Amino acid sequence: MNQASNVLYGQVVTTVSVVLASVWIATQSAASSLDYDQQLGRPWFELRGYPVYQPWRLFGWWFRFGDASPSTFDRAGLIASGGSATAVLLAFGMSIWRARQSSTATTHGSARWAMPREVRAAGLTKDAGVCLGLYRGRYLRHAGPEHVLAFAPTRSGKGVGLVVPTLLTWTGSAVIHDIKGENWNLTAGWRSRFSHCLLFNPTDPASAAYNPLLEVRRGDHEVRDVQNIADILVDPEGAMERRNHWEKTSHSLLVGAILHVLYAVEDKTLRGVANFLSDPGCTFELTLHRMMATSHLPEGPHPVVASAAREVLNKSENERSGVLSTAMSFLGLYRDPTVAQVTSRCDWRIADLVAAVHPVSLYLVVPPSDISRTKPLIRLILNQIGRRLTESLDGADGLRRRHQLLLMLDEFPALGRLDFFESALAFMAGYGLRAFLISQSLNQIDKAYGPNHSILDNCHVRITFATNDERTAKRISETLGTATHLRAQRNYAGHRLAPWLGHLMVSRQETARPLLTPGEVMQLPVDEAIVMLSGVPPIRAKKLRYYEDRNFMRRLCTAPFLCPGPYLDAPAVAPHDWSCLVAPAKPCQPFSNPGDDAGGLEHSALDGAWNEAVPTPDLRPLANDLALLDDDAGLESAGTPLRLSAAIGPDDGVSP
Repeated sequence: MNQASNVLYGQVVTTVSVVLASVWIATQSAASSLDYDQQLGRPWFELRGYPVYQPWRLFGWWFRFGDASPSTFDRAGLIASGGSATAVLLAFGMSIWRARQSSTATTHGSARWAMPREVRAAGLTKDAGVCLGLYRGRYLRHAGPEHVLAFAPTRSGKGVGLVVPTLLTWTGSAVIHDIKGENWNLTAGWRSRFSHCLLFNPTDPASAAYNPLLEVRRGDHEVRDVQNIADILVDPEGAMERRNHWEKTSHSLLVGAILHVLYAVEDKTLRGVANFLSDPGCTFELTLHRMMATSHLPEGPHPVVASAAREVLNKSENERSGVLSTAMSFLGLYRDPTVAQVTSRCDWRIADLVAAVHPVSLYLVVPPSDISRTKPLIRLILNQIGRRLTESLDGADGLRRRHQLLLMLDEFPALGRLDFFESALAFMAGYGLRAFLISQSLNQIDKAYGPNHSILDNCHVRITFATNDERTAKRISETLGTATHLRAQRNYAGHRLAPWLGHLMVSRQETARPLLTPGEVMQLPVDEAIVMLSGVPPIRAKKLRYYEDRNFMRRLCTAPFLCPGPYLDAPAVAPHDWSCLVAPAKPCQPFSNPGDDAGGLEHSALDGAWNEAVPTPDLRPLANDLALLDDDAGLESAGTPLRLSAAIGPDDGVSP
């Protein structure tokens, strides 16, 4: 209140001073034109030899000498009136400024909408980046490395306003979670002009194939890579916070089985793992013995494989059966012939997303009817992409990063909880990976990641439309902040029918009000969106719809046609680490201890140490069974190395 009063006094003083100065200048101008004649009277004082008269003397002179020199006084009157008009305009401008000062009080909060200059300063009007909406007829685009999160109800315009416009302007690599295939049909035609467009659909035999096991790097990284695969396999829904006993033991078994399949089985796929563990011609105990007896390495069995098999063999028969059934429940998806076919080879590698000569656009398309069934495979692919591309910045991982990668994940909470992905949001931007996450509401994110997740914390840009969820609306209202409003209150004293009021008192009161109440958030117009950028006041923007914009409509092209066989529009696939693997030699004979009832632990009297021994009551039948059931027996006898053929498509003619 004191600030407003000071402004009022200053306004009055300034106005009076301007009027007085203009009249004084007019008086001195008239005196100068009349050569300071004696008839003008005695001056007020002299300044450097020039007489100075009182400002109001002009009006007396005008009355007495106006007829004698009309041009002189007309000019003086013009000066005085011009100055007075200037004073009025100045007073009007100061009133507007005073009103704005009053309306921008910050006692309870300083929330407000962003000004155009702030939007420009934030770099949101540049001609690059992901699309956020429209602001005063211009595209809102964000070109920084930060992540973007959008939450809005279904059929509210997320796809037509955010996903499609972004894919029709983004020229780097992209991974698109496309549930219904709409984005493929609308954007793959244009993106195929400058990038390899890959459609991965686990239910379509003509889609680009991908074998997760071939991304395992042989050597120092193999155990880590296999453990990451097993992590996703034992948590297919992404709803598991802690593993129970069966999941832990089946995880260990899967790690050993996958490594054994990669080293010793011709079918190096997840279907091959399932077939190996459930071989109808071999008991589970015999399968475990094969894992322990196979020479995976020149020095003998792989220690991780042997340890995993030994761990399960040490359990009782009933417990072993439970471990096997749990592990097989995680591999049931890959017995589907179509899923097995699209995971039997690699038409593309994860490194291609950032290191291929041309950008790569990977569309993960799943029909709505198969979302739940194929979710584990999509989760596995995204987990492998995130981990593989965030290992090294100095090139130690062998990747020459040519392209920035956009992760366009529509309905990403439907994929379940991806622990690595949640934590990787904090640092993946430094590796050239950028996430554009889309959800229907904050409740959907909380359901998948829990109430204390860090998804929102790591998303620099947030977009929201009118929401149908009260909790989300309240959260948005709190995020927008509180503004301070001045409310004038008038009190009257005296009779209202009197010619004048005895007393009128006006008081101003500062009140707090949310920039948008939860109800107003839920009632946003259908064509409006709110864009929240860290460090910038919220932006009230318009929705962008590609079908209303000729720039986007011109880029709509027919999607590439898929045909059975090797995928045509695929980058040249480098050979994987397991393609030249030689089949291991004939399995070595395990140690036996028929009389030992201690679960296969043999005590050495020489050194006092406990050594693991394979419990084989009769070696000859076991050796015969191994020879009969070993899938690689024929190849081992002929000395033929095992190789996997990688399907490499012909040159697709992608232009730079």
